Amino acid sequence: MRILLTHEQADFDALASLLGAYLLDETAIPVLPHRMNRNVQAFLTLYGLDLPFIEQRDLPSELVDSITLVDTQSMISIKGVGPDTAVTIIDHHPPRENLPAHWSVVREDTGATTTILVDALRERDGRLVPMQATLLLLGIYEDTGSLTYSRTTARDLRAAAHLLDQGANLRIATDFLNHPLSQAQQGMYDLLRTNAEYLSIHGHNIVITMADAGDMDEEFSTIAHKLRDLLDPDALFVLIKTRAGVQMIARSSTDQVDVSELVAHFGGGGHERAAAGLIHGRSLEEVHNELINILPDCVHPAITVAQIMSRAPQLISPLTTAEEAAQKMTRFGYEGYPVVQAGKVVGLLTRRAVDRAISHNLHMQASSLMNAGEYTVRPEDSIEYLQRLMTESGWGQIPVVNPENGEIIAIVTRTDLLKTLTPESRLVGQQNLAARLEAVLPPERITLLRSIAEVAHEQHAALFLVGGFVRDLWLNLPSLDFDLVVEGDAIKLAKTLAQKYGGRVTSHGRFGTSKWHLEGSIFEQPQPNSEQGALSSQSLDLVSARTEFYTYPTALPTVERGSIKLDLHRRDFTINTLALRLDGAHYGDLYDYWGGLNDLRAGWVRVLHSLSFVDDPTRMLRAVRFEQRFDFQIEERTLQLLKEAISLIDRVSGDRIRHELDHIIAEPRAAEILERLTALNLLAAIHPELKWDAWLKDQFKALPALIPGSEWELEDQATLPDFKCNLAYLFWMVRLTPQQADQVSTRLNIPIVLRNSIQAAIGLFNELPQLAGRPPSRLVIRLDDIPALARFAVYCIVSEPTLRELLLSYVQSWRKIHPTIDGHKLRQLGLPPSPAYRTILTTLRAAWLDGKISTPDQEKALLNELIAQKTR
Repeated sequence: MRILLTHEQADFDALASLLGAYLLDETAIPVLPHRMNRNVQAFLTLYGLDLPFIEQRDLPSELVDSITLVDTQSMISIKGVGPDTAVTIIDHHPPRENLPAHWSVVREDTGATTTILVDALRERDGRLVPMQATLLLLGIYEDTGSLTYSRTTARDLRAAAHLLDQGANLRIATDFLNHPLSQAQQGMYDLLRTNAEYLSIHGHNIVITMADAGDMDEEFSTIAHKLRDLLDPDALFVLIKTRAGVQMIARSSTDQVDVSELVAHFGGGGHERAAAGLIHGRSLEEVHNELINILPDCVHPAITVAQIMSRAPQLISPLTTAEEAAQKMTRFGYEGYPVVQAGKVVGLLTRRAVDRAISHNLHMQASSLMNAGEYTVRPEDSIEYLQRLMTESGWGQIPVVNPENGEIIAIVTRTDLLKTLTPESRLVGQQNLAARLEAVLPPERITLLRSIAEVAHEQHAALFLVGGFVRDLWLNLPSLDFDLVVEGDAIKLAKTLAQKYGGRVTSHGRFGTSKWHLEGSIFEQPQPNSEQGALSSQSLDLVSARTEFYTYPTALPTVERGSIKLDLHRRDFTINTLALRLDGAHYGDLYDYWGGLNDLRAGWVRVLHSLSFVDDPTRMLRAVRFEQRFDFQIEERTLQLLKEAISLIDRVSGDRIRHELDHIIAEPRAAEILERLTALNLLAAIHPELKWDAWLKDQFKALPALIPGSEWELEDQATLPDFKCNLAYLFWMVRLTPQQADQVSTRLNIPIVLRNSIQAAIGLFNELPQLAGRPPSRLVIRLDDIPALARFAVYCIVSEPTLRELLLSYVQSWRKIHPTIDGHKLRQLGLPPSPAYRTILTTLRAAWLDGKISTPDQEKALLNELIAQKTR
């Protein structure tokens, strides 16, 4: 019997870890401890029937073969455990001393043990039902303080986001994380929630609710706190009639609503975000009506930067380390810090960059991590100007300067801005490329796109063409392959398309992706690769845009405004962040959130954030590829970041590097790309023997025109997409020693067949000059064992006409010369089968090749001599 255990007085991390361990091994039994926290017990009372836990008293009377301890390193007493019971620990706490030597320990530095198990479930692509996801989320949130404690890691955040994607219920999580209300408080909470009145004043969401408490003698601030978390208004006013008078409790989440000012009007007090007061001698209705009357004068519209900025910002210098910045961010809750040198803004350091640097264990300074720039606003600037500046710069925090002396006096954030904008406002494309799109795409593809866009519009989902296709369209270098991103439910859209037009759908709920297979649909292409108008494949990928903007840890994700924007922000370079909208009246609108259009116009290759190359070092190879393909330049700051990250290429697998090199080799300007990679020391960083020179440049320049004739026996390879790529690797390594080539091949994880061809080409390339003066039979014996691709590669690169003629003579005539005698004939002549057969036939063939015999009679005479020699 296999069982799962946790510690007594279990919290949500303990209970959720039990569930996670069970989902990884459903043959094991998750056993509840005797004692659990009150909120955990309350959760199980409501939802326990949907979960797999059993109590200890219900365990079968069997021997326990193995135990997995989660969120603890201490064993509780349980029947059936013996000295041979295997014990495995899964925990995030510091390791305990003196653990039994035979125990297996899995301990990782995460904010919650649950995170370790959620990561394992994600790797297995384990699907969760909403209640399972909710419990797992509770485990992470409770041990990380809703992702706010200093021990919270990036893994915790990613795990929480995954659980939300799986249907975790934030409302349930919030209810059980807060201290439970008493029965009387709960009744008042329910009444106030029912009586909630929603107002919109100067663009702010205001909630007012009131109730009569009668003789109830309870504390009401906890109720107000829970209502604020539930309703998420900009400001909340709770009015409760008590025996002593009308109690007003006010909460605000924005600087534009100073609740202390409003409560002071009624004789109370507090500060801008929280205030309270007891009002005597007036009824609920009178207080309510007066509050309604004064609210418009006290709620201030957000029109200028001065009205939404936060004063006295904390600044850091370029020498501030990632660790120091992380401590400041944790202590004060700020998401970014202006980087200032000699009183001048030189960049912005974001929490995202700091978290990634720390997760990669990189001890870097702000000067290397920051988004470089000098973006600032003045207090009198409009929020429209602020929005444009944030869009162009990509900065989520903009310093505010005194226009008289340039002193930094405040900071304004993207969150501040978003709260001032109405739900309907969004960035509208400044250009429309519909005419260009329809001019370059075949009619069949336009019909397909319009059909998808029509269904997306019916589902109120925005549909975008994104990435490289849009970039190339703007550059008048159109392709037929495109990526589609849905700001909505891509899986639902794909299923509707299949129902309406035919075909079938496969989907991946974890990532919100779906593939619409067009076989059997009205859009099926009979010959997908035979003509320009046909699809390059018989399927289309539809991807849901990622929606990961949260105003605070327990808030529901924002799904309308930033989803396509954030989806594009995960891409490599600004020039690949353009999106072309297709649905409804937006058909053809170009969306440019991250300055991609400006960089296309300027000819810059620019990363989106300072840790882009740290996150994926192969982007360095892509940066050079795009630079040379479009005759652009790598932007100065991006080039600096690239040079700082070169050493990280050593961490990348050979398969991934080879994949990028394959793309480079396929480029028309492959030689220029490789020359630039050499100048940047990137090739040497991959492997010191990956060198580039003028000779290689000439070979690569000639590569596109190399088409082997039928005599080279490469017909089955020459039509494959990787033929020229494989040939390029042979050119690249043919001048290395066998040992050097083997080292490079190992680093790039080159497939064994190609690796053998490389080694064969090296041997032939070095030996061919010595073979030139030898009889043809010697050359044939050597070439017979060489793969066809290696023979052709050496023929292409040797420059001496005599050597080329030798290889050509072999493939055109010599390799076809064989004796008329074969093994069957030798047996008829009475020669018993033996290794002598091979010797005789080889000697006969050599005689034909070297001109020693030229007729069957001469061959027969030589054969008789050879047989006589063997029988003596």
